[in-house]
Amino acid sequence: MDTPLREPTYLILTALAGEPMHGYGLIGEVAALSDGRVSLRPGTLYGALDRLVDAGLVEVDREEVVDGRLRRYYRLSPDGSGTLAAETERMRRNVEAATTRLRQRAGTTTRLAGGLA
Repeated sequence: MDTPLREPTYLILTALAGEPMHGYGLIGEVAALSDGRVSLRPGTLYGALDRLVDAGLVEVDREEVVDGRLRRYYRLSPDGSGTLAAETERMRRNVEAATTRLRQRAGTTTRLAGGLA
């Protein structure tokens, strides 16, 4: 899977970096990680998980029956961990560049305003 990752995909991989999780646990964890901005519906989540499994970024950890229903747990694969690390580093560099530019801008604005007063 190429970077940059879409935010929901990035958050799914991030959630799975901690521990294996089942689908509804992932829905809650993605919502928590995004401060409620990203709300996954089950159909969207399971479609994304299928794609991530096919891409080798996520693996099925185990299955268990709970209240007569199958619960499948997923975990981050080694390739998924590498992809998440690479995307996190890409985003970190972007944040660093933007932060530097904003600081420069703030310094320029302050100097100009001070010189005009």
